[in-house]
Amino acid sequence: MTASSTRRTTAAQSRLAAVGAIAVAGALMLTGCGDQTKDNGSDSQTATASAPLADKLPQSIRDKGIIKVGSDIAYAPVEFKDSSGKTVGIDPDLAAAMGKQLGVDFQFENGTFDTLITGLRSKRYDIAMSAMTDTKDRQEGIDSDTGKKVGEGVDFVDYFTAGVSIYTKKGDDQGIKGWSDLCGKKIVLQRGTVSEDLAKAESKKCPAGKKIAIEPFDNDQQAQTRLRAGGADAGSSDFPVAAYAVKTSGGGNDFQLVGEQVEAAPYGIAVAKNQTQLRDALKAALDAIIDNGEYDKIMKKWGVTDGAIKEATINGGK
Repeated sequence: MTASSTRRTTAAQSRLAAVGAIAVAGALMLTGCGDQTKDNGSDSQTATASAPLADKLPQSIRDKGIIKVGSDIAYAPVEFKDSSGKTVGIDPDLAAAMGKQLGVDFQFENGTFDTLITGLRSKRYDIAMSAMTDTKDRQEGIDSDTGKKVGEGVDFVDYFTAGVSIYTKKGDDQGIKGWSDLCGKKIVLQRGTVSEDLAKAESKKCPAGKKIAIEPFDNDQQAQTRLRAGGADAGSSDFPVAAYAVKTSGGGNDFQLVGEQVEAAPYGIAVAKNQTQLRDALKAALDAIIDNGEYDKIMKKWGVTDGAIKEATINGGK
């Protein structure tokens, strides 16, 4: 996502709707379930001992058998809850596959997108994985609105590439073909995302009296509801999220994409600057599932192969 320091810059973006449970066979079965608190005990120790990359993790995480993941779990198809309440999506599937390599469970905990980096800083989470766009501002702890330093920043392990899209009600595009057509119109989006950054930047270019009315929400689903009800002219989110909404909302009858996606940039797993061993272990696990084909299977499952990468990168955002 691009939340003011995302794509969900620290907010998103698809950032296509629910698909059943993530299943991985054997003793290493790992689920990206939200708000899971059960300790794994000896089972985790067994998994850690048999996982090929377990020794790359910090000992404290190996001992726990858990990586706590901060995530805004309302961003289908990247992460969302299915009809049974299970956390599913691209990120949970990738985390489960990486967990098999590392011998740990990735436990997803729900949080508002623009608070995830704060939660990482306070050690509530070990990592943040939430369609978060890797940007230089986030890496350096810079508030993208003010240009001021607000924290020590984070490192990213980049795992996907996505741009930002605009969508409107189906059959009613209001003459919107791109960002320059939004002057004098109202757009809904998720707070703290790249979509919000782009809307603010575009509004500054509009003539007096024709600025863009920007209505931000805590999550993308709220923005979609507002547009669906006729409370705005357009919405914006990361391309995978927007495309998923177009495909699934109202059986494909609610929304349509307009124009081309812009600002293609990497999604990254955010890790605290002082957790370089954890960062490097995540990169190794991601490279391993790219090499063994699990990564490509997940991309195909969710219909997002256009955003697939060939190798993991650290801090590839600009």
